[in-house]
Amino acid sequence: MGFIEKMWDLAKQDLKTIVLPEGEEDRNLVAAGKINDNSLAKLILVGNEEKIRKRAKELNSNIEGVKIVDPETSDKTLLYAKELYELRKHKGMTEEKALKIVKDPLYFGTVMVKVGDADGMVSGAIHTTGDLLRPGLQIVKTAPNISIVSGTFVMQVPNSEYGEDGLLLFADCAVNPNPTAEQLASIAISTAESAKKLCGIEPRVAMLSFSTMGSADHELVDKVRKATEIAKAERPDLAIDGELQLDAALVKEVADLKAPNSPVAGKANVLVFPDLQAGNIGYKLVQRFAKAHATGPICQGFAKPINDLSRGCSAEDIVNVVAITAVQAQ
Repeated sequence: MGFIEKMWDLAKQDLKTIVLPEGEEDRNLVAAGKINDNSLAKLILVGNEEKIRKRAKELNSNIEGVKIVDPETSDKTLLYAKELYELRKHKGMTEEKALKIVKDPLYFGTVMVKVGDADGMVSGAIHTTGDLLRPGLQIVKTAPNISIVSGTFVMQVPNSEYGEDGLLLFADCAVNPNPTAEQLASIAISTAESAKKLCGIEPRVAMLSFSTMGSADHELVDKVRKATEIAKAERPDLAIDGELQLDAALVKEVADLKAPNSPVAGKANVLVFPDLQAGNIGYKLVQRFAKAHATGPICQGFAKPINDLSRGCSAEDIVNVVAITAVQAQ
C-alpha cells in the first residue's frame, strides 16, 4: 500500500472535521465532492452558500451533507471575533478590528480550528503560504516544545533500498530559509514525529551537512552539530545523529567507514537539511532524477493541523492533503 492509499485508509477509520476556507473555488468544490463520496472527512466549506451550491451543481460535485458557513451571516462570527480579540489584544487588536479580520475566510477557518469546531484546515489553492501561516501562527500557534513550523515531504523512491524500502521524509523543504541551530533541532523532532504518526515508521534522523562527524570545520557545520546536540538532549528517545554527509546517512558501506558507531548512519529514513536552499534543491533532484513521488509540503509544528496547497494544485491534490490533515488530527 502506497503512502496516499494508507492516508485514505486511516482517514476513513476515524472521520475528522476539516475546514476548507476557499470554499467557493472550483478545485476545492470538485475535491469536496470526492472527499464526500469517499467518506474521507467531514467537511466545512467557508463561503456564500448560494454561490457554493450553484457552482457545485454546475461542476457535478456531490456536496450533499457538507456544512457550509458564511462568515458574513454565521452565528459564530461574533464569538470567533471575540476569540481573536482575546488572543491578539496584547498586540493592539481591537474588538472592531477583530470583527473585520475574522470575516476573512482564512482567519475564520483558523479560529474555527482553534476553538475546536474543526479538527484541521487546508488552504492555499488561491492564497500564498504566508497567507496561511500568518493566522496559523497568530491563532493556533505552535505545539508544546516546538519553536517553529516547518514543511516535510514524504518521498517515495521506486526500486530503492534506502530509507524504508524507498520511503523517506525530507525537511525543511518549504518554509524556513535559514533556520538557527535551535530551530533546526525543532524541525528534526517535528519530522521524527511525522514519520511515526503519518508513515508508521520508527524514525532514524540524519542531520545533513557537507561534513561527517568532524571531517570538516566551518560555521555552517557548527550549526548542524549544535542542532544535533539540542535535539538529542530534548528527545533522547529518538534516534537522531549528525553531522552526516548524505552518503554516510544512507549508504551502509560509507557509514561503516565514516561513522561506524552511529545509530543512524547508513540507515537514515528522515533527512534534515541545513537550510531551505539545500532542502528544496534536494527533494526536487530526487523527484526528477529518481522519479520519486513527492507528497507535500506537509506542515508540521502547529498545535493543530493546518496544511498548505500549491496554487497550481489539482482537485486530487486537495483530496490527498485533506486525508493527510485528517490523519494528523487523529
